[in-house]
Amino acid sequence: MYIVINGGGKVGSYLGSTLANKGHSVAVIEERPEILEKLTEELPTKVLLIEGDGCDVKFQEDAGVGHADVFVAVTGEDEDNLVSCQLAKVRFNVKRAVARVNSPKNEHIFDALGIEAISATTVISRLIEEEITAGEAFSLHVLKKGRLALADITLPEEGCVVSNKKVSELQLPENTVFVSVIRGDKVIVPRGYTVLEPGDRVIAVTSLEQEEHLRRLLMGS
Repeated sequence: MYIVINGGGKVGSYLGSTLANKGHSVAVIEERPEILEKLTEELPTKVLLIEGDGCDVKFQEDAGVGHADVFVAVTGEDEDNLVSCQLAKVRFNVKRAVARVNSPKNEHIFDALGIEAISATTVISRLIEEEITAGEAFSLHVLKKGRLALADITLPEEGCVVSNKKVSELQLPENTVFVSVIRGDKVIVPRGYTVLEPGDRVIAVTSLEQEEHLRRLLMGS
């Protein structure tokens, strides 16, 4: 398959690397020069990197959206994800558009436009009930094969050992990625500078071997 990803942050980088290593052709659109520089180091050389705004028809054209099997938008802004997916569908007739939705309240808008919406608060139920709605676009089928675990960990309200620590300060186990931090009714896409607070619900992907290590690290026991 040929997959175009809009957004080169942690999610975009993970998807790009995973899909490329599985033999798919991948392009990533990212407008931040500093992120693009990281992507050149993190992604396989065969991944096409496009510097520009994924909501702009020119850069989608440069990325070859017109012959893409899947267009995936994983930026931190729902508005950008919506616009870029809609552009890919209407202008380039992409077969399938998938978007990360940061606010679950916006899911119905994406669904109404024929865009597959994936939010951190619904990903677990979709994995269970629909056997991965986004299919290979999110490469999470490895969960079913037993190689990865989707960890759902709520930090203790009292005696939280990682309270007030940045994600970048944590010595996370190998092959571990934070997917989201849920704080009350707010869904946070974690960055290195994200500070954890007591009561946070952390959704992470890790290896089965490291799941218990991750729990001990976050729970302090």
